[in-house]
Amino acid sequence: MRLYSTNHQSPEVDLQEAVFRGLPQDNGLYMPNKISKLPQSFFENIDNLTLQEIAFEVCKSLFDGDLNDIEIKHVIDKAINFDAPLVSINENTSVLELFHGPSMAFKDFGARFMAALMGHFLQKSNKKINILVATSGDTGGAVAQGFYNTPGIEVTILYPSGKVSEIQEKQLTTLGGNVKALEIDGTFDDCQRLVKSAFLDPELTAKYNLASANSINIARLIPQSFYYFYAYAQLKKSGNKLPVVFSVPSGNFGNLSAGLIAYNMGLPVQHFIAATNINDVVPRYLSSGKYEPISSKETISNAMDVGNPSNFIRMQLLAGQEYSKVSGLIKGYEFSDSQTEVALKKSYTENNYLMCPHTAVAALGLEKYRLNNKEEVAGVILSTAHYAKFLPVMEPILGFTPPIPDRLASLISKQKVALKMNADFKDFKSWLLKY
Repeated sequence: MRLYSTNHQSPEVDLQEAVFRGLPQDNGLYMPNKISKLPQSFFENIDNLTLQEIAFEVCKSLFDGDLNDIEIKHVIDKAINFDAPLVSINENTSVLELFHGPSMAFKDFGARFMAALMGHFLQKSNKKINILVATSGDTGGAVAQGFYNTPGIEVTILYPSGKVSEIQEKQLTTLGGNVKALEIDGTFDDCQRLVKSAFLDPELTAKYNLASANSINIARLIPQSFYYFYAYAQLKKSGNKLPVVFSVPSGNFGNLSAGLIAYNMGLPVQHFIAATNINDVVPRYLSSGKYEPISSKETISNAMDVGNPSNFIRMQLLAGQEYSKVSGLIKGYEFSDSQTEVALKKSYTENNYLMCPHTAVAALGLEKYRLNNKEEVAGVILSTAHYAKFLPVMEPILGFTPPIPDRLASLISKQKVALKMNADFKDFKSWLLKY
């Protein structure tokens, strides 16, 4: 597998270098040189395959010899050991539940796969690496769980103070060991800026083998493509004959970009829906053709509070690069907190289905798509996190405290350990150089 930088000023690299480097030296993003379509026989038989078998075929095609079959299976078996069921909530509408992994968020797919892949490469090279990751909520918990006590890996997680839920915060600040948490006085965009600046700093890169576990790392996107294929497999198994539309709750746009990887590999998708909160730079681009980043605004769907999505360029390239092609394949809609609250309550009262705020935004996106496009489709809403991770939001809307899974309830009594820090890169760099 050969990968190039989207800024075209850095040399091409192989998979191993892309995974460990994370970000090219020219501040672009790594993209595969080639994405081959899977054979028609794969799609004809997909409803008979498990999630792990689908993942194997996708990796075998993309990796193109970087890992042999046994190595691919080992990475997948270690990383993807949980399900992603498709739950029907009403006629022609299903929720793809991506929260059945250890941290109960979709980020488990990317974080665990990346940890297994890095572990495989580290075992061969005997290297040590330092992972830096910014989180707006769920990435931190998934990375903390995925990389916890992985030999040869130290992890530093940056998160915006007061802008993640209590359970999300506890997931990334209570493990200890090789996982350190920095509570940044700022926004997610500030956290992301600090991480990117570290990767481009010669003094830091000379001292440490830095790697990223954000969705800027290609190893995060590849496994997220698995569940798009798996959703299609489950639809086919149920007898669905309608065109498929995925509604994706979107912030940094790694999740939607992963869906576009699946699309480029031949997955038959009618449209993707980019459903955002009021941080709506991509929906505005899709309607106007102008991409204008903003300062992120705080909402109840906090993991999507991103004003300058890192994966925007990937989304563009994977959707055809030209504005007419991108806007033809992806439909973008934005929703307010009040609309999200109504959708949360409606899901429970009408369908007896509890969903997190991000999932509710995706449900609104599918509803608006159907209003604008008078056609019958099989709508798949991506549910990116378990509702119990957002109790302060859920309780006043629902009027009661919904059930909390044991693995989340046990976190509440744990003591958080995090270092508070401002958003100045000089201070962040100084701390990194000392530790």
